[in-house]
Amino acid sequence: MADPKGFIKVIERETATRRPVPVRIKDWKEVYAERNGETIVRQASRCMDCGIPFCHQGCPLGNLIPEWNDLTHRGRNKEAIDRLHATNNFPEFTGRLCPAPCESSCVLAINQPAVTIKEIEVSIIDDAFENGFVTPSIPERLTGKTIAVVGSGPAGLAAAQQLTRAGHTVAVYERDDRIGGLLRYGIPDFKMEKHLIDRRVAQMEAEGTRFRTSVNVGVDITWDELQKRYDAVLIATGAMVPRDLAVTGRDLDGVHFAMNYLAQANKVVAGDEVVSQIDASGKHVIILGGGDTGADCLGTATRQGALSVTTLAIGTQPPLERTADQPWPMMPNLFEVASAHEEFGERKYLHSTVEFVGENGVLTGVKVADTEFVDGKRVPKAGTERILPADLVFLALGFVGPETQDLSTQLATPMDSRGNVARDGRYKVADGLFAAGDAGRGQSLIVWAIAEGRAAAAAIDEYLEGETGLPFPVKPTDRPISVYS
Repeated sequence: MADPKGFIKVIERETATRRPVPVRIKDWKEVYAERNGETIVRQASRCMDCGIPFCHQGCPLGNLIPEWNDLTHRGRNKEAIDRLHATNNFPEFTGRLCPAPCESSCVLAINQPAVTIKEIEVSIIDDAFENGFVTPSIPERLTGKTIAVVGSGPAGLAAAQQLTRAGHTVAVYERDDRIGGLLRYGIPDFKMEKHLIDRRVAQMEAEGTRFRTSVNVGVDITWDELQKRYDAVLIATGAMVPRDLAVTGRDLDGVHFAMNYLAQANKVVAGDEVVSQIDASGKHVIILGGGDTGADCLGTATRQGALSVTTLAIGTQPPLERTADQPWPMMPNLFEVASAHEEFGERKYLHSTVEFVGENGVLTGVKVADTEFVDGKRVPKAGTERILPADLVFLALGFVGPETQDLSTQLATPMDSRGNVARDGRYKVADGLFAAGDAGRGQSLIVWAIAEGRAAAAAIDEYLEGETGLPFPVKPTDRPISVYS
């Protein structure tokens, strides 16, 4: 390490400052102010000369975190991005969107605040783009083999880039009108502006990857037709079936899935016209679900001018610090304050939704009750019912799995016990057919999607060529060391 005593000299953890709330809620730009280079260098010095860097096991990608922290501290930025890109195709995405299990596993976090790994990561890639260090990596030869990647989220893009660089001819199919999947239409711009996706797509196009937008595989072209046209097909469609809430009044006008709301908002921000857009302006909003998607809905409703936003969670408020059953280096479930929570709204815990109420088919409120635990189950407590006024309700309850109807009927694709696409230890579903990311794993983190995309690319390359030089970072059966596993 450049400074083996850095973690002793610099104890305070400094992250990028967020723009003032009254300013940032008036636009859709990223909430963070420009990162300070001196702060980044100082924070990088806190990375210890660990005997065993547990941040490696915390990161599914196997990011060489101590190495690029050290290079950043030394000011060797070109080498830092080379080490970062060695394991991660898109650090500008993970550096902004990943919940950082690496920081939970940081050895320094045993008795001090963890190293600001995400901050350093995103500063490395932003500096690299600014200084022209990110250039197309064009293959020296073409194999003559063709591959279709269905889905342009992080798993699909990572696999496509790896396979293109290996010399294969790759086409990415996306049913939406723009590339990016949930990165494009599920993540609000105040968390990640979309020009970051566009510049990566431009790099991939220069490398030779081909993109086919507005093509719904299974409808516009069948899965079996796609298989006949290509030497290999990768299913990277994500886990887009939302978890519903079967209570009385679910069909009232005003109750929506969170992702429908976020996608429409992102399209409008991109300059598109959305007919009958779900708009929170001047309305009382209730969000069911206290995770990242709920926070995204909150930030979006705030910028649209909602009168009030209340986030309801059925369980208890998470603790502020690690509990005994979530020891280091596990990723603990802690109470977090996202940027959206700083801006507006109220958060309520131990609230069970009993019914959606309305008049003339239109939502007017949500009947809730206190949550009590009976035989280990969370149920509404009798006698505590009350109605919270609401004009809009967003269901941000997560996802239950991939959309598999067309796959099942057109290819007889096998499914596992959780409803995901079943695959073997090399991501193979059937001869010439592979699956990666949330489609095979279930809803998970962006780092797992990229890691699986990279690993599936290696498996496909091996299938087509008999061997591969591409890295195979994770197996489909790998699970995170986490309370969520």
